[in-house]
Amino acid sequence: MLFNSFAFLFGYLPIVLAGYFLLDRLALAGTSANWRRLAPATWLALASLFFYAWWDVRYLPLLLASICVNYGAGRLIGARAGAARKRALVVALVLNLGLLAYYKYANFFIDSVNAVAVNAGAESLPWHGLDIILPIGISFFTFTQIAFLVDCYRGEVREYRFIHYVLFVSYFPHLIAGPVLHHRDMMPQFADPANAHPRAANFAIGLSIFTIGLAKKVLIADNLSPLAIPVFVAGAEPTLIEAWIGVLAYTFQLYFDFSGYSDMAIGLSRLFGVKLPLNFNSPYKAANIADFWRRWHMTLSRFLRDYLYIPLGGSRRGEAMRYRNLMLTMLLGGLWHGAGWTFVIWGGLHGLYLVLQQAWQRVFGAAPGYCWLRWWPAALTFLAVMLAWIFFRAPDVATAWDITGALVGVNGVSLPRGLASHTASLAQWGLQPAFDGIRWIELAGPGLPVLLVAMLLAFKAPNTQEIFFLYEPAIERIFQPAGRWAFSWRPTSRWSVGLAALFVACIFGMNRVTEFLYFQF
Repeated sequence: MLFNSFAFLFGYLPIVLAGYFLLDRLALAGTSANWRRLAPATWLALASLFFYAWWDVRYLPLLLASICVNYGAGRLIGARAGAARKRALVVALVLNLGLLAYYKYANFFIDSVNAVAVNAGAESLPWHGLDIILPIGISFFTFTQIAFLVDCYRGEVREYRFIHYVLFVSYFPHLIAGPVLHHRDMMPQFADPANAHPRAANFAIGLSIFTIGLAKKVLIADNLSPLAIPVFVAGAEPTLIEAWIGVLAYTFQLYFDFSGYSDMAIGLSRLFGVKLPLNFNSPYKAANIADFWRRWHMTLSRFLRDYLYIPLGGSRRGEAMRYRNLMLTMLLGGLWHGAGWTFVIWGGLHGLYLVLQQAWQRVFGAAPGYCWLRWWPAALTFLAVMLAWIFFRAPDVATAWDITGALVGVNGVSLPRGLASHTASLAQWGLQPAFDGIRWIELAGPGLPVLLVAMLLAFKAPNTQEIFFLYEPAIERIFQPAGRWAFSWRPTSRWSVGLAALFVACIFGMNRVTEFLYFQF
């Protein structure tokens, strides 16, 4: 079930909200305080499991088994001490990573072995691929539980209610595409009975953020897709202008698709009185590549830092080891996103970017402060990120290199065929532009105007949290359920009318319901 579907908007969500708050009212009339705390959480956990089963009920037992095993492992780790504690953690991590390796990487490994065998002259493939369907959201619920296990080992877990743990893992706003949650941040919120009381402020800000996210997905990201898809087809051989249009379209399609999902997740969760951590903070405004990763998929970046980069040694063992750890972290981060060499190259490029940035700062210091040079680091960062997205999106390495070459004119510089109807008036001036390239690229629809609007919004407009919140920059984790966020916004009648109009525009724009791009990871 998709957030941008009619079934979710007008069926699932109203029913789940009604049941959540109704159970809270019924629990108030009961005599058991434990029932009051657990009834709404139980309903929300069951609704979240139903949400997951809607995609494919066959994988619901896999999710439940993963939850039960990790819950038991967490309790065991918390009860042990010394070497036994560490052994329990290692076994639990192996089980989680083994599950992820089987479903996500088994066929990638088999295909790589077969490719090596074919190149070596083998007459038949040594192994045959497995008939595996990747369970949706497996990367996110696995990483969430790995963080839980490590926190148990570190003694940071204080609450072990099973129903709250089920809700922590399966909570439907984050289950499919993040953010990656921490047990210590979410459990106090699930356990607080006050969060099950309906509040006008939660509905006002939750519906506002959700609608803005829906608009990003439906009105912007989905309208950029027709510009990107033809360029990234294997063998398309786009010309220079087509390549730039396609790569820019995907760069901003992914931006608004993921930003839209992040907003929708935060808005939905706020309806239930629960605050999710921010996961997106205008990454294309980043001043350098390290700043980009502090802004893009923020919870995953912190997970990779806290549970991979720092355990590898971080920057504690000299510059050479620091560069090695950066490369390993980003290579594994790339592989987490997808089982393919294109994702490995994408991660490797970002690792190289980070190493070059650190080396530059070590030798030359910070970027120049002259006003006419200040925009260069940000522009160079955006260009580097955009080039890396080519490998992230391309179906294979050969196609990625072809598109990269097309950006500098390797496949010619003629205009796309789709522009022919727009340049007929040039003939009266004696101009006859040559048209060639991808004849099916869609340039007649709203794609190009939407692309220009998307670029303007990404670079110049305030982001969602800047609109709704006063953020305290000193808070590193950008998440304070105890009230360190403060409202800088109040709904007005003009805002309400505008928001309603935006929601109606989204409904009419949902002529095709498309998945979020991060669902495949």
